[in-house]
Amino acid sequence: MNRATQTRRSRRLWPVTIAVAVGTLVINLPWLNALLVSFKSDGDISRNPTSLAFTPTLSHFANALGAAGYDFPRFFLNSAAIAVGTVCLVLFISIPATYAAIRLGFGGRFIINVSSSLRLLPAIFFAVPYFLLMSNLHLIDNIFGLILANTFLNLPLAIVLISTGFRDIPVEIEEAAQMDGASVYRILTTVLVPLLSPTFMAVAVLTFIFSWNDYLFALVLSSTNATPITLGAANFVTSTGIRWGDISAATVLSTLPPIAFAIFAQRYLVSGLAAGAVKG
Repeated sequence: MNRATQTRRSRRLWPVTIAVAVGTLVINLPWLNALLVSFKSDGDISRNPTSLAFTPTLSHFANALGAAGYDFPRFFLNSAAIAVGTVCLVLFISIPATYAAIRLGFGGRFIINVSSSLRLLPAIFFAVPYFLLMSNLHLIDNIFGLILANTFLNLPLAIVLISTGFRDIPVEIEEAAQMDGASVYRILTTVLVPLLSPTFMAVAVLTFIFSWNDYLFALVLSSTNATPITLGAANFVTSTGIRWGDISAATVLSTLPPIAFAIFAQRYLVSGLAAGAVKG
């Protein structure tokens, strides 16, 4: 490719680059505003919450981390336990279930279609049935109950993504392993799982983010002991007023783990989601 062609292509890409930059800025305005407010004093917030002229303070972060009696560390650990537990359970169920449907014929396309349909339903549709189920199982305000709820919510997406990955792997690879005497379990764990690690990482990242950000099931199924950070931030809404600075600081801190996880696994996320998008 000569220099003139590169120059023309670069000129054509400029509008796209500007549009993406503007779109990214607009989408992230709420988070950027929360970051701005978290460093302002209560007086600056009251005068003009959007002003860029203020004296930075870390008092709101100190309040969020416990100085004001807000049990942020416990809420943070609850969110981490729920998100990590959901990721493990989703992968543990979805990998063999999808393999059985795609390769062994248990349910086949019917299972995949049902999973896709469940993902399209709003989460509020399952709130009352799940509350009744968890009440009968005595799992209200229990971390494991929230893990089960988020697992149910994220399993359809995991099955759909993993099924695409399994379909892209040639059957001849498994047949060769069978000729060498490998069992179904060994083929799955030592042959297919390493090949599909990017897809599994994509599922893990999406499941972690969705579980970490869950608010509905946390509101319905927890009250004190299993409260995650998304629900715990409401503690800053008091009878004397709304502590916007403390809420913003807690919000900013709560977004750091999923952002860090997504950045760390970015290349796996892109390759995993792109699996099956283009056929050779």
